Amino acid sequence: MIHQLERQQQLNCTIEQAWEFFSSPKNLDRLTPDSVGFKITHCQSDVMHEGQIIGYKIKIAPFIWVNWLTEITHVEYQKSFVDDQRVGPYKLWHHTHRFEENAEGVMMTDHVTYVMPFGLIGSIAHALFVKKQLKHIFDERRRLCEEIFNSVSGH
Repeated sequence: MIHQLERQQQLNCTIEQAWEFFSSPKNLDRLTPDSVGFKITHCQSDVMHEGQIIGYKIKIAPFIWVNWLTEITHVEYQKSFVDDQRVGPYKLWHHTHRFEENAEGVMMTDHVTYVMPFGLIGSIAHALFVKKQLKHIFDERRRLCEEIFNSVSGH
């Protein structure tokens, strides 16, 4: 089964500020809740580019860590970028990040398409906790972005 998650958030900043922040892999740590257990293990460049490989470890259960490797597969400067899982906890993970300048700053849109592994077991895991965990991660990301971008603009 293919799952989708989409979130939009108005950022109080310029397109340049949004792009500078979100296109830097090192800022992923700042946007991920501590409760998730997330560590970047491989990132050879602070400047995002097509073909860039980023490695992480994430905690999927108490004391259980998995490796996650994503590739930046598309970059449209100050407009969008895509990360696709190459190795990790999902059968498929395709995350599009879009940025659109408007009168209030920048509208950021995340669109994630993902497929759970392990057939029926994966579907049960999704229903019991994966869907809730992804909602928690993106809810927390929204809160953190509010803090970061309100301070960037001086509010």
